[in-house]
Amino acid sequence: MILSDQNETEKGHLKHAKLAKPSTGNFGRNEWAILGGPCTVIKLLADEVIRALSPVYKCAYADTSHHDDFTSLPGRLATGASLEYTDQINHQQFNYPNPVFPYQIKQQFSSADLILVNGNHQQASRQVVIIDSNKTASLQKRVEQLTNVQLFLLADNAHEIPAFIRESILNWQQIPVLKVDDSENIIAFFEKALKLAKPVLNGLVLAGGKSTRMGFDKGAAMWHGKQQRYYLADMLKSFCSEVYISGRPGQRQEIELPYPVIEDTFTGLGPYGAILSAFREQPDAAWLVIACDLPLMDEPTLRNLVAWRNSSSVATAYHSPATGFPEPLIAIWEPKSYPVLLSFLAQGYSCPRKVLINSDITLLNAPDFSTLTNVNTPEDLEKIKPMIHNKIVAANE
Repeated sequence: MILSDQNETEKGHLKHAKLAKPSTGNFGRNEWAILGGPCTVIKLLADEVIRALSPVYKCAYADTSHHDDFTSLPGRLATGASLEYTDQINHQQFNYPNPVFPYQIKQQFSSADLILVNGNHQQASRQVVIIDSNKTASLQKRVEQLTNVQLFLLADNAHEIPAFIRESILNWQQIPVLKVDDSENIIAFFEKALKLAKPVLNGLVLAGGKSTRMGFDKGAAMWHGKQQRYYLADMLKSFCSEVYISGRPGQRQEIELPYPVIEDTFTGLGPYGAILSAFREQPDAAWLVIACDLPLMDEPTLRNLVAWRNSSSVATAYHSPATGFPEPLIAIWEPKSYPVLLSFLAQGYSCPRKVLINSDITLLNAPDFSTLTNVNTPEDLEKIKPMIHNKIVAANE
């Protein structure tokens, strides 16, 4: 069964919720089909790019097997198993007997920063076209696939862009041209593309809790001369494209402007639901999440977090000396964490710290560990009141 991506209507009414969809192609966000040359050339070029960029970025590759004589299924699949997993020591391998649906493929590639695709066999949302005189007829058959060409690569036997490409791609003169063996500049091209594709960073102040243990709304506490949720939101403005305040359903009326409110749509999950609700609104943004119960938080701590942000990780977080684990509520959650959070939820987990512990993250030490101190009870507040006072005095000096 193939699922339709359309929101079907019934009697003029929308049948399904209209959701903001992540910007993914056939495999993932940053996918590039390399086509037009011999498959061997494409594979070697992909190897060079991946080797150069993999120390910084997570790179993936997609292709189609050329073994046309391969007819029998490997291992236990031949006897009826629905899935086979093998730990190959230096890599792990999953084998499936049936075709993998597009939605499953996107899940598998969701952690990749760059996906290179053999465009002679698979399609991707952006294309790098090799111009090879020996493969002109083959490329001409695929001209309809050239929907978003970003780079031309000339083989040794090619000296210009063919007429059929000039006719089909109106802006062909604006597309850069390199030699196919110019590895240095090809790698630089992809590296620049990845830097430009770095997700925008938004801020999210978690202020939707009921503060039952504290006895009053921590988001409205006036520890620094203004409500804490606004104090933190003001602090985030220097580091984020947009800043939002997270609230419970119906809490929007309690929170004044100028900050927009994202009400929880994943209810009953606490901060976990707040983070998911933010991704539901803007799945292609990264979110700098901060809890409103951090009265000692300061700009240097946020600046350090943003400066050492690793967008290739699921998240960038501080190590908490108090717990010995990553601190999830002063952290940057990248777009690739959205499917990870959903998958943990599907397995019955709603603890953001557990997600960080079991995921590929960048873990930092805070410049000042005291800024990670949270207050949940009046007793907690009494202990750090002198520290709050000292911070206010230091800020005014």
